[in-house]
Amino acid sequence: MARKPSSDVVVVLGLGRFGKSLALELMGQGVEVLGIDTDAAVVQRVSDRLTHAAVADTTDEESLRQLSVHEYDRAVVGIGSDLEASLLTASALINLSVSNIWAKAISNAHAKILTQIGVHHVVRPEHDMGKRVAHLVHGRMMDYIEFDDGFAMVKTSPPASIIGKKLGESVIRTKYRVTVVAVKRPGEGFTYATAETVIAEGDTVIVSGQVKDTERFSEST
Repeated sequence: MARKPSSDVVVVLGLGRFGKSLALELMGQGVEVLGIDTDAAVVQRVSDRLTHAAVADTTDEESLRQLSVHEYDRAVVGIGSDLEASLLTASALINLSVSNIWAKAISNAHAKILTQIGVHHVVRPEHDMGKRVAHLVHGRMMDYIEFDDGFAMVKTSPPASIIGKKLGESVIRTKYRVTVVAVKRPGEGFTYATAETVIAEGDTVIVSGQVKDTERFSEST
């Protein structure tokens, strides 16, 4: 494979359901992808949809070196169900000094070990999606994103108590301990909220704050 500037390509190791979906999404965003999997049939099915695709043992450091993986800045370990392969692949990337490594984990223990060996970003897609959907089903949220340390951003309808008021004159921060980040009028796009923004009937808002506070805000009427 011809060498490319390291920032131009993301290496995805393991082209199962998660790895394939991620690789194709990156391609759709204009990012070049080198996909690697041990299964030739899996590679064949996606080879014409990725920038580069190769059959190789992702746990073998020398095989990855031959594919110039050490020349790239970003790599994702998409292997989840095979714990040994996941850890050995991540370890190989660390030994190759890849500067930004993401890895999929399927349990708390798996995530802990990946972090301990030096993986920079550990994701748990099934777990995270389950939490997100639970919040959407439980309350009046239209969308929900949770970050580290219990911080979240929520898309929801505003409570009746703030309709017709300027945000600067409302008691949102005092009563709910959240911040209104953006407001969307019906038929319009989102705009940044300011102290002068007046919340109207039918508006949609995005608020940020601790998870429990955003939940309380979205469930208020």
